Amino acid sequence: MSPHDRARAAIQAALDSMVRAGQLEGEGPGARSDGGWVVERPKRPEHGDLATNVAMSLARRARKPPRAVAEGLVAALKAQGGDVVVSAEVAGPGFVNLRLHPAVFQEQVARIVAAGRGWGRAPSAVGERIDIEFVSANPTGPVTVASGRNAVLGDSVARLLEASGHRVTREYYINDRGNQVRAFAESVRAASEGREPPENGYKGAYVAELASWLKTVAPELLSGPDVEGLGRACVTWMLRGVPGSATLPGIRPSLAALRVHFDVWFSEESLYRWDSVAAVMRQLEEGGHLVANDGALFFRAPDGALEDKDRVVRKSDGTWAYFASDIAYFADKIARGYDRLINVLGADHHGYVARVRNALAALGLPQDRFEALLYQLVFITKGGEAVKSSKRAGNIVTVDEVMDEIDEAAGRKGAGADALRFFFLSRTANSNVEFDIELAKKRSLDNPVFYVQYGYARLCSIQRRAEEIGLVPRSAPLRGDLALLSHPDELALCHKLSDFPDLIAEATRHREPHRVLFYVQEVARDFQSYFTRLKNEQDPILPPKSVYGTDGWQASWNLAKTRARLAWIEAIRITYAEALHVVGIETPDRMDRPAEGDAVIDDAIDGR
Repeated sequence: MSPHDRARAAIQAALDSMVRAGQLEGEGPGARSDGGWVVERPKRPEHGDLATNVAMSLARRARKPPRAVAEGLVAALKAQGGDVVVSAEVAGPGFVNLRLHPAVFQEQVARIVAAGRGWGRAPSAVGERIDIEFVSANPTGPVTVASGRNAVLGDSVARLLEASGHRVTREYYINDRGNQVRAFAESVRAASEGREPPENGYKGAYVAELASWLKTVAPELLSGPDVEGLGRACVTWMLRGVPGSATLPGIRPSLAALRVHFDVWFSEESLYRWDSVAAVMRQLEEGGHLVANDGALFFRAPDGALEDKDRVVRKSDGTWAYFASDIAYFADKIARGYDRLINVLGADHHGYVARVRNALAALGLPQDRFEALLYQLVFITKGGEAVKSSKRAGNIVTVDEVMDEIDEAAGRKGAGADALRFFFLSRTANSNVEFDIELAKKRSLDNPVFYVQYGYARLCSIQRRAEEIGLVPRSAPLRGDLALLSHPDELALCHKLSDFPDLIAEATRHREPHRVLFYVQEVARDFQSYFTRLKNEQDPILPPKSVYGTDGWQASWNLAKTRARLAWIEAIRITYAEALHVVGIETPDRMDRPAEGDAVIDDAIDGR
């Protein structure tokens, strides 16, 4: 049980004893924990480990002032003997501040080590079956940095949902028909002939490179009249990528490099090939939700809809609008048996939510199954200057170019993906993100990505050093050893680690992966603070070389305390790793030392 659960149980037992003693008039047998009261951390740590408002919640039913109920609760907790709550005191109008027994925090180490990779995760397949669609950028260009934020947010939310026991399908909707694809095909054809693209066409080095590639693999499409066939070929190679090209690595490989993978790549064109759009339109027409006007066909929302504006589904020239495809697409998703549909969209799509829900309602489908996650813009800077174009692709900034530059500076493949994921999740989705490439390239503690990953590598370094001197921790920590975890920072970190499962559940509920990143940064700072204190207090985790280099050193060293601390470090490492994993950031177990001048505290590891 977590400290919160242990405290709730102790409070509940105390309330039950008060009821039996007649101290809570008007209460039934037990003031159950679903009575509206909470146990939470106080705003100021000096007020205690936890606090509860239970006295104020029960005061009216108990027909007593809140402070009187609180005083009775404090006395009842004291009578329990202090195995869980060591002390309690009344504060303010009736809050009760609690200090818990160190064993309540110490036992969290054993709990975490025993859970291992399952720490913080709910049992699988206990939640909903969820389809999350994200990115879905038109396949008319490489993956831009803006689409990269969509990808990272969507993938991180999917990871959270899985960690909370939901069955998740990641889906990319390919817009492979319509005016955009036609304009792209005409632009590629123009580039192959040395002409300027048509009005509303596509420019950039990648268009010319695609044209050059198609000359070698499908020249007949460039010279023939089949624009639709050329469009399909362009989409295919934009998704796959041109072999050996840095300009056109391909949408799929680019997203894979960002650690984003999809279970379903759904073709918009297939909705027309299999008459899905026509079938859904017939259903809407039968329900009285289609209205003809000036040769066009409009969708009319049902009464009481979230938006009453008619939306075009078929234009006056007889071509279907994008909204027609969307209606058929969402109907198809629900027909596939999903309990919930989530879309990750730019903030400019806020009106899209009402339109989709109205369409589902008109089809007799549950509109509350659909939700949208909206995110704001990304601004790329370099040395204080805004970056608005790519050296490779011309008029856009691609995720590949940014990742490659950071990988090269870090000397590690994947460093760029870590940086993009970290910075994109360093703000809430409804805030703009400023991504500083020069900061992300630094191998110093000024770089928040480096700082967090270096903290994890430090934990691994301690464990390696312990093994080198023969201090291999047991697979399961001993309760007697854990009682030696008495340093205030050790107990405080145990408390913070115990919050992790609730943090994952809360971040999932609100679809806010940034909470996990904030949490792991706090763990990193707390651990660094602990090391600094150990250095000042001359109380190292591991024996210094001057000790373990002598014969019989084990007899003079507190091995039980060291074993406890090593188990505690393993609990931190597990929590750290699972937190970073759930936002898709790697956990390297070795890293170069930071640049000179940083506040490096590695020497405190072995007391040098």
